[in-house]
Amino acid sequence: MYSKEEVLEYISSEDVKFIKLAFCDVFGVQKNISILSTELERAFKNGISFDASAICGFGDEANSDLFLFPDPSTIEVLPWRPTQGKVVRMICDIKNPDGTPFEADTRHILKNAVSFAKKNGIELKIGSEFEFFLFKTDDEGNPTKEPFDDAGYFDIAPFDRGENVRREICLTLENMDIYPESSHHEEGPGQNEIDFKHSDPLSSADNAITFKSVTQTIAAKNGLYASFMPKPVKNSSGNGMHINISLADKSKTDSFIAGILENIAGITAFLNPIKESYDRLGEKKAPFYITWAEGNRSQLIRIPAENGERSRFELRSPDPMANPYLAYALLIYAGTEGVINKKELAAPCNINLYSAEKAVTDDLPCLPKTLDIAFLLAKDSEIVKKYMPDRILETFGKVKDKSE
Repeated sequence: MYSKEEVLEYISSEDVKFIKLAFCDVFGVQKNISILSTELERAFKNGISFDASAICGFGDEANSDLFLFPDPSTIEVLPWRPTQGKVVRMICDIKNPDGTPFEADTRHILKNAVSFAKKNGIELKIGSEFEFFLFKTDDEGNPTKEPFDDAGYFDIAPFDRGENVRREICLTLENMDIYPESSHHEEGPGQNEIDFKHSDPLSSADNAITFKSVTQTIAAKNGLYASFMPKPVKNSSGNGMHINISLADKSKTDSFIAGILENIAGITAFLNPIKESYDRLGEKKAPFYITWAEGNRSQLIRIPAENGERSRFELRSPDPMANPYLAYALLIYAGTEGVINKKELAAPCNINLYSAEKAVTDDLPCLPKTLDIAFLLAKDSEIVKKYMPDRILETFGKVKDKSE
């Protein structure tokens, strides 16, 4: 956790020439502006202004000025840039001209969710598992539809051709003080997975955004394209972003899970935010029914067979197109409401839902089948109404309508 003074000293003594000020739009797409190191002190004090009307959901031409304030605790050297005249990146908070937090800054929304949970006696850690496909590129560097290999789950080289790419991604992240827990080839052709250790929700979301950027950068460096789309290859496994949550006070876990299960349908539009997200759900180990069980990978929520500090529950529906700041925030709010209202967890569903008879599954609550249905449920969700700014829902709705 570096202070502004320590960062300024580091910039001066370590030959840093450029600072990338990074932030996300409401969909979790990373943006940035580069400033010279001589401008950093001004950025800390007054912020760096930018045209918000050019960012979807951030404003219009009549209200277009917003300011980026770098968070000194997020400073990281970009290892793939020159060692002389270094380039560092800092994630920013977004503020209005009067200095108040910008309501559509999803990082600020997550901070509020963490504070809300803490006020209600809940401290938690989050770690996510990311799946992605590696595709070959053409002579001009554009992605093709041809996966990088035909390997399967846990295969090794030479069948697994992504091994060295994953290794480079993990080492690059380690150089940025982000520590992956494991990596392997997934079930689909060209499909890979990298998992992360649990950390506080804000750091976990910051790391998720950084991970996607690093993965795409390293893939391009190797002449490949990394896709986080939920279903980039038909008739193959889709890409999930499994979210693992661990509460410090284990006695509150059941009520926290119950709160998520009760509200999951209404927040799914933010966990699975594009039309293709719904091509993934309900097949190839992606869940569809709103159920839970221990160890069972056909469930929406499963509790892995691990104890001690690794004890956790895993939500299996989200995909990597979700904005992690919004996803984590909504799950924290839903779970905390479950604890506040002392919700009781329903009995586990100890069956394989992928092979269960229709007579069994017809009686089970399910996730929305399309983005349209998910969006209608979001508009009626008490969690969304209570904790999400209107601007966020409006922006998601406008983009959804344009894509149809």
